[in-house]
Amino acid sequence: MDVTPELVEHIVDLSRLELGPEEVRGIAAELERVLGYMDVLNRLDTEGVEPMSHVFPVKNVLREDVVVPFPFQDWVGLLAGAPETDGETFLAPKTVE
Repeated sequence: MDVTPELVEHIVDLSRLELGPEEVRGIAAELERVLGYMDVLNRLDTEGVEPMSHVFPVKNVLREDVVVPFPFQDWVGLLAGAPETDGETFLAPKTVE
């Protein structure tokens, strides 16, 4: 793809940016290099390569969720500002039928 200054100016207008002519030419050259590198990547043989979401193996380091009683159930002050409670939890109106 040929990146012209007119194309960059169109992108600049869509982005609501204000760039000078020198900046437009610089961005056009940079976009041309980026797209050229994408062409190189598109030519790589990826047959048999499994897609991945990250270059490193990602492992969830969070602990499993464990249900435990809330330590302040007897504390009246926590629920005092709620419009409606059942004495232990906040009550909210049904929003989805």
